Amino acid sequence: MYAVIKTGGKQYRVSQGDVIVVEKIKRAEGVDNITFQEVMMVVDGDDVTVGTPFIDGAKVQATVVEDGKNEKIIVYKYKKKKDYRRKQGHRQPYTKVEITEILK
Repeated sequence: MYAVIKTGGKQYRVSQGDVIVVEKIKRAEGVDNITFQEVMMVVDGDDVTVGTPFIDGAKVQATVVEDGKNEKIIVYKYKKKKDYRRKQGHRQPYTKVEITEILK
């Protein structure tokens, strides 16, 4: 059984027990359980349910494993002969979650 969920502007194919890295999720302090309400598709054997765009009543429950930041990327802007140089670093925050249950 697997599902396709939408979070952070992206879509993820998840199964029970999967650990995925998604965009940073704001949550209350000490809350470790997350419910994804935007379920786009659920496949259970030969039974396929597709939403328009989401399935009513379907949800995916997950547990937060960790919050963190990705590796730093360097953004460098440069214009030749104009003495223009800008160097900037960026670390994108993420939330790592483990899928515990898929509910239709």
